[in-house]
Amino acid sequence: MKINALVMSRNHSAVKVLVAAFAELGIEYRMTFSASETLDVLSEGHHSALVLDFDLPQAMQVAKLARAASAKRRPVLFGMIGAEIPIASVFQAGANFVLYKPLDLLQVLHSFRAAQAFMRPDRRSRSREKRETLAYLRLPTGTIPALVNDLTEQGLSIQAAEGLTPLRSVALRFLLPGTTQVVHATADFVWTDTLGRAGLFFTDVPAACRRDLQAWVKKRGVGKADAVRVLPEPAKARKAVAAH
Repeated sequence: MKINALVMSRNHSAVKVLVAAFAELGIEYRMTFSASETLDVLSEGHHSALVLDFDLPQAMQVAKLARAASAKRRPVLFGMIGAEIPIASVFQAGANFVLYKPLDLLQVLHSFRAAQAFMRPDRRSRSREKRETLAYLRLPTGTIPALVNDLTEQGLSIQAAEGLTPLRSVALRFLLPGTTQVVHATADFVWTDTLGRAGLFFTDVPAACRRDLQAWVKKRGVGKADAVRVLPEPAKARKAVAAH
C-alpha cells in the first residue's frame, strides 16, 4: 500500500509545493482546513504522515493528540512554521520534522525522503483492526476534543492534549468506534493526570444512547470483568475532583 499524508493548511502556496512533492514521491494525500475536521479524519483511519500548518488555530492541540495515538496509528508529524512560531514549541508538541515557510520543494522532498523509513505502509492495514474515536467534552473553558482510549458501558478513558481539571457533571459526546452512532452523556471525572489522561464514569446517558452503547459493547464481547477497567487511575497522584 502507498504512503498517505493528511495536510491541514489554508496556505495556497505551501499546499502547491506539497502537492508537487507528493506527486514526485508517489504519496497519496488529503487536505483539511480546520482542527476539528483534521481530528475527525485522523480518527477514521491511519495516515502515514500528518502535515500541520502551525499558523492555524489549535494546530498545537492537533499535534499533541496525534502524538498520543497508539503506535500503529501514530503518523510522522511535519510542522510547517513561519518566522513567528518558535521552533522549540513545535518539537515540544511532538513534531518529527519542521518545514519552513515559504516552502522550498527541495527541502520538502529531502524531509519526506528522510521520513519514508518511518512511514511504514504495512501499518495501514493492521491499524484497521482497531478504530479510534474522539470524545468532545463541554468544559467551562469551552469544548475540547480527546482521544477515546477505552470504552465500556460504565465509562471511558481519554487522552487529551493537556492535563484536565477534574469536574463533575461534564457533558460529552462521542462516536461509537466503527459506527455512525453518536452517544451523548454526562459523566464525572474519577481521575486525571498531568499527561492529559483521564477516566470518566457515566452518570446520565439518554435511553436511546444507552441502548446503542449496550449493543456496541455486547457485539464486541466486552465482559463484566472489563466493565470498570477504564476507571482505575495509572500510577500517578490523583487530583481532587472539583464540585460542579
